[in-house]
Amino acid sequence: MTHHIANIMDELIATTLAAGAVIMDVYATDFSVREKSDASPVTEADQRAEAVIEAALATIAPHIPMVGEEAASDGYIPPVDSGTFWLVDPLDGTKEFVHRRGAFTVNIGLIEDNKASAGIVYAPDKGQIWWGMIGDGAWTADVVGGVLENTRAISTRSADADSLVIVASKSHRSPELEEWIANYPTAESISIGSSLKFCLLAEGKADLYPRLGPTCEWDTAAAHGVLVAAGGAVNTLDGSPLTYAKDTKTFLNPYFMAIGDMGFKL
Repeated sequence: MTHHIANIMDELIATTLAAGAVIMDVYATDFSVREKSDASPVTEADQRAEAVIEAALATIAPHIPMVGEEAASDGYIPPVDSGTFWLVDPLDGTKEFVHRRGAFTVNIGLIEDNKASAGIVYAPDKGQIWWGMIGDGAWTADVVGGVLENTRAISTRSADADSLVIVASKSHRSPELEEWIANYPTAESISIGSSLKFCLLAEGKADLYPRLGPTCEWDTAAAHGVLVAAGGAVNTLDGSPLTYAKDTKTFLNPYFMAIGDMGFKL
């Protein structure tokens, strides 16, 4: 399947860029915000971007079902279990979007046999995109006028215990997280929103991303695929790999640790 994804990656990237364009159109307006049932914010940008992605995926790969955050919030989840399916978060970092802080992303992830096997992450306000397929590698490119420029391969880096860079959520910092970070007093800590945290690890610009707080599977799938393709890992706190379709009613993740250098001992 991953080989097949390589054949349609250009179309997937184009779809991600189209969703990003819709998001930026809304970003430029005086958009309204409403609360979903879980009290998280949602905007017209989330819904319009998901509609763009859903329509495109239905044409590009009609045999692969899609689980989208907004459709799932409305109660529509196709049967997926342990099969192959897309996990889509059309606008990760909605809080950053609402507060006009940038650092929001479009995310399309592919799940195969409960594992993240490929992903595309696009930060439209930053003009940068990342993609990867496990066994094939990972890349990033600048996006200028809707066109990819300066495409380059990326990989994770070796971690130095004396000069670690730890990335953490900008909007979801828990006491548990602060306590964990305190164990590394010499580390540099970077706060950034959305799935960009994984991308910093994938590019070799950071070492660890501890998530000691709630996430859903669509928050992590795309960037998880990029990170693993770049040489990293995402594990639960007991050291086992983070998997998908664990609970197809909630799609909730446990706490996890994203790691650039898989040989680094925490």
